[in-house]
Amino acid sequence: MKVIESKKNALAIAKAACGKKAHDIILIDMRNEPSVCDYFVIASGKSTTQVRAITDNIVKKLREKGERVWHAEGEREALWIVLDYGDVVAHVFYEETRRFYDLERLWADSPQRQFKEPEKPRKAVAPSARKKKTAR
Repeated sequence: MKVIESKKNALAIAKAACGKKAHDIILIDMRNEPSVCDYFVIASGKSTTQVRAITDNIVKKLREKGERVWHAEGEREALWIVLDYGDVVAHVFYEETRRFYDLERLWADSPQRQFKEPEKPRKAVAPSARKKKTAR
């Protein structure tokens, strides 16, 4: 059951990051690596303010699920904030810092996948509710 829970937590982290407009969200499966966690979730923000907002939202959303962050690093500078949830570690980077450290390349042998939040279905508009265009 631990693997299922860690994957759910990784997806919850990715979704929370997406909720604050994080970009290039990547999930790295670390289960086959000599690592202390099952997943890395990597995301970027375009400013240090956005990096803080992303991490704050992750902490908030996971707290709502009953998960507490074990340890956090980098919050003051907000160039690279690490949130350790035990089985999942979130890395939220300022764009330039992410390019410099390039964790995806470092862990290139591990399975990686891009996270994209599924689009919400749009409500169908009844033909009678559509405005008719009139010629002018």
